[in-house]
Parts: sequence; C-alpha cells; structure tokens
Amino acid sequence: MREKADNLNLYWATINQGNDQLIVAASEQGLCYVGGWGESLRTFQDWAEKNFRGYEQVMDESRMEPFVQQLEEYFAGQRTSFTMPLDLRGTPFQMSVWEAMGKIPYGRTASYLDVAESLQRPKSVRAVGTAIGRNPVLIVAPCHRIIGKNGALTGYRGGLPMKERLLQHEKTASMALR
Repeated sequence: MREKADNLNLYWATINQGNDQLIVAASEQGLCYVGGWGESLRTFQDWAEKNFRGYEQVMDESRMEPFVQQLEEYFAGQRTSFTMPLDLRGTPFQMSVWEAMGKIPYGRTASYLDVAESLQRPKSVRAVGTAIGRNPVLIVAPCHRIIGKNGALTGYRGGLPMKERLLQHEKTASMALR
C-alpha cells in the first residue's frame, strides 16, 4: 500500500495550559486549526474531515513544535503577535473578516460593528458574526477580541470562560509590557 504524500497530511498536537488542553493542527502550508480548551479530539476530527477532505490526520509533535512554541510564548506573556504561516480555508468574505480581526491590537477589543465598518460593510454585522464564529484558528486570528457593541462578551467557539481568560491574560500581559 502506498503512503499518502506529505502534502495530504494534517499534523496535530496538543498544548497543555494549566488544567486545560487544546488541539492545534497544520498542513504543509501552515496552521489551520486551534481548538478551544477541553474541546474533544472528535470535534477536531469532524472539522478536519469537512475542511481537509482526503487528508490523513497525523499526531506529530515535532512537526507541530514551531506552532506550539509560538502559542506557548503567547500564553507565557512573551508574544503579542504571531509570525507562523496559516492555511485558512473559507469564503472570500470569511477570509476578509479573519484578516480584519488580525488587525485588532493585542490587549484591545473591537465590536462586530467595528469589524463590519472596517470592511466598509456596516450592514453586515450578522454576517461578520457568522464568519467570526467559523474562525478555525482561535487565538491566532483573535476573535476573542471581538465583543458586543455594548461592551458585553458575546459568543465564542471556545466558550465564554476561555474568551474572558484570554482577554484578561492580554490585559495583564500588556500592562507588564509597558
């Protein structure tokens, strides 16, 4: 039986953050998935089967090390932005929303309306929210920085407790960086 080419592998590993664990995955092109804390392996597998059809899922900590390292540096308060390559798959609108989220500075927040307005589509707030909800790379594409217009924490694929902890982490770390 012939092995699949490397370019059809989806490599994954886990990161432990205190009592929490998250799954990260990358193709040969770059990071494509960051899960929520405590998210099951089955959740990742279902996502991978839908978004990377035909790819073999391979646990490989050594291949994932550069991605894991940057995320661990983020959690340690040593990194405020990411330089890793990404392999994001979405509609052109989703890609534009994910790119716009990446422009929100570390330690700051923006509303869904702010994102929609940055795309010059102020009436697309709901569509922006839907695109944000489909963000496959939590933390790296910082959807945790998106809040309601009234300042309230709103939906987050990783759960509101994770969103709140990430925002608090960035607030604390950004004060230490000053």
